[in-house]
Amino acid sequence: MNVALLTKYDDLAASTRFRFSQYKPYLKEKGIEMVFQPLFSNNYLQNLYKNGYRRQDQIISSYYNRLKWLISKPDVDLIWLHYELFPFLPSIFERLIKLPKKPIVFDYDDAIFHNYDFNSNWFIKMLLEKKLQTTISSAKISFCGNNYLAEYASRYCSKIEIVPTLVDTKIFYPKITQRPKNDFLRIGWIGTPSTWNNYVAPILPMLKEITKKEKIEIAVMGADKKAKADSSINFTEWKKEEEVSFLHSLDIGIMPLTNTPWAKGKCGFKLIQYMACGLPVLASPVGVNSDIVEHGVNGFLVETVEDWKSAIKKLCNEPELRYQMGTAGRKKIEEKYSLEIWGPHVANILSNIT
Repeated sequence: MNVALLTKYDDLAASTRFRFSQYKPYLKEKGIEMVFQPLFSNNYLQNLYKNGYRRQDQIISSYYNRLKWLISKPDVDLIWLHYELFPFLPSIFERLIKLPKKPIVFDYDDAIFHNYDFNSNWFIKMLLEKKLQTTISSAKISFCGNNYLAEYASRYCSKIEIVPTLVDTKIFYPKITQRPKNDFLRIGWIGTPSTWNNYVAPILPMLKEITKKEKIEIAVMGADKKAKADSSINFTEWKKEEEVSFLHSLDIGIMPLTNTPWAKGKCGFKLIQYMACGLPVLASPVGVNSDIVEHGVNGFLVETVEDWKSAIKKLCNEPELRYQMGTAGRKKIEEKYSLEIWGPHVANILSNIT
């Protein structure tokens, strides 16, 4: 059985690696082979992260290649579609998913429908606000990263499965050594330039204020150029092979969010990475964050500036609490968000779709 993975990006993107690629050994056990058909190449994504803009020639070429694949009568048994076929094109183009005449699995881990129904451009909103309905209604089943996404998809697809974005706990594991008492603690964040600008940059002045009073440094991986130029931030370029070592260098992981519809669609993946590595976490009580973080058990849900300050100070002054929360977080990931749990389940669902 061959499954075509129509992902938005190639394997440089976290969503591709953690929602698709890492299932490969479990699918293989079921006799399922993956056929990767990403829309955008790694080169496109590297350019986007480095320069902050999207090259139109690459977009046109990518759309053409996907269209060519759809009409080529591909030798696959199932299509596993990530997000949508053609971002920001009308729904008539989404209907092309039916051309290969194969069963379809729709998969998403962001509230991409809000790119359209809440778009500030009235023309885009009018033209595209219902385009995802076409995509989702074509699917036999929808894999949704959380309840917020599942609620939307359930309006148009009769079969829904909530599949969180998760990690291989053999790769993401707790660091062995603890930080010496007199060392600076590292509060850290990992992500992309866009999420940095939307969610971390607004609270950066507050974090810097705290670092002046406590023995703390701010460490980030994957933020934008402004963070790199800020001497008060320990900046690391994102590299796939250095993700775990960066996480092991931290003492506390953070995931701030704003209380917006788009943020409610987030799947809390940063928290899952931190907790798998045995870190206590601080997170805004928005969307799935409130499910992943058990306040006072594996981290703190923090909303106001005073919440952030109080939680950071408490974790800085109580190393035993950091350890206890990190251990509790790791246990939760092993039980609810690990590839070992979800791999066989997802492979079984895909193998039974006809």
